[in-house]
Amino acid sequence: MKAARLIVAFGVVSALVPGGFAVHATAAERFEVTSIKAVRPTLVHTVDALKKGNVAKAREAFEAYDTAWNGIEVYINTRDREMYNELEKNYQVKIEEGLNAAKPDVAAVLGNAQAMLAKFDQAIAAIEKAAPLNPLYDDVARVRTARSPLRNIAPALKAGDVSRARKALAAFHSNWPHVRDFVKTRSAEAYDAVEKGLPDLDTALKSAQPSTEQVTALVNGIMGKINAVVFQLTNEARKA
Repeated sequence: MKAARLIVAFGVVSALVPGGFAVHATAAERFEVTSIKAVRPTLVHTVDALKKGNVAKAREAFEAYDTAWNGIEVYINTRDREMYNELEKNYQVKIEEGLNAAKPDVAAVLGNAQAMLAKFDQAIAAIEKAAPLNPLYDDVARVRTARSPLRNIAPALKAGDVSRARKALAAFHSNWPHVRDFVKTRSAEAYDAVEKGLPDLDTALKSAQPSTEQVTALVNGIMGKINAVVFQLTNEARKA
């Protein structure tokens, strides 16, 4: 019943891409497909930046990919474990290692990024033809996608990039309203943790020199409760 109420409440659903925009699903294209397609431009931007030899831009684009991927990976992991492993454990690892090397081999990273984009397109084509999954998986993807920017805050601070940490929090602020009511129906505790924790996190990150320890603790407090909702939803989806 809760899942059914969610579908009605969301109406025209949106596939949130952490960082700013939403892609709307239509009657002709289900939410799963639209959500996965919405991630594709981040890989395209990674490839384009590497073609220009701009490693910094490629890192930025690929971080955006990782953030968006974290929201929708549940679909691919559920449908095709081999495809999931190719995307996450093969290409993603190689690209991240290449981009973070002391002297990146741009040609090698570009080759992996292009191969990853081709593999991602294969995943989209297969999913477009496949029968829909249980609607609970859409709920999982929505909450995971809304949550995903929070994962970037602590690493950004540890790297000394306060601006990036603040942008990640701003992305979560943009995403949260899309799932706020649903989270509340699933867990009042999780809802309260986010609603009460966000003002404290805002204040901590507005400091001239934010405390990494304090911010990390606040983020973990919020994420822990959201993760509990995601875990419960995922279990229900797998059993359904």
